[in-house]
Amino acid sequence: MSIRADNLRMLGKLAVIATGMFAFGYALIPIYKHICEVTGINILSLAEQRLPGAAGGGAADALNTQVDTSRTITVEFDANVRGPWEFKPAQRSIQVHPGELATVLYEFQNVQNRRMSAQAIPSYAPHEAAAHFNKLECFCFKQHTLEPGEKRQWPVSFVIDPKLSRQVTTITLSYTFFEVGAKTPPAPTASTLAPAGAGA
Repeated sequence: MSIRADNLRMLGKLAVIATGMFAFGYALIPIYKHICEVTGINILSLAEQRLPGAAGGGAADALNTQVDTSRTITVEFDANVRGPWEFKPAQRSIQVHPGELATVLYEFQNVQNRRMSAQAIPSYAPHEAAAHFNKLECFCFKQHTLEPGEKRQWPVSFVIDPKLSRQVTTITLSYTFFEVGAKTPPAPTASTLAPAGAGA
């Protein structure tokens, strides 16, 4: 009889412990959030922002915490054609704040009746902007092979460093597309960049 009573008492203690552990686990997140709020160290929120697929863009939020909303920079986009193909930006210009993530598209079509491999060379005006124009994604990072008549749209994602001189209010990003294996054309200089609104 005493053994049965001992077993019941042990079962009761284990049930209490299991219930307590469940309750503690359920309350852990609210407790942690409260501690973060009291101490001012909101580590949980920062971790959530950095999770892939989290609302707000994750890595983009980390960049956008440094957006300089006190000024706006006009970024103009230019395309230089050096071969039998069509190449142009989808839009001629945008306005961005330094530190703000922006994405634009460039359009390309191989109008030849043969396959080709090509790559783009970027250039910047004014020249000092190059050191502050940070591309996170760009078709210029690698070569591309296109079939006859094939059309492509490629993104350019960039952030302008807030350390860029305040005297710079306009940046022109220009690409020259050349065929790999052919003679590589020189990158256009600031004096030869097409003005905003010029044809492709």
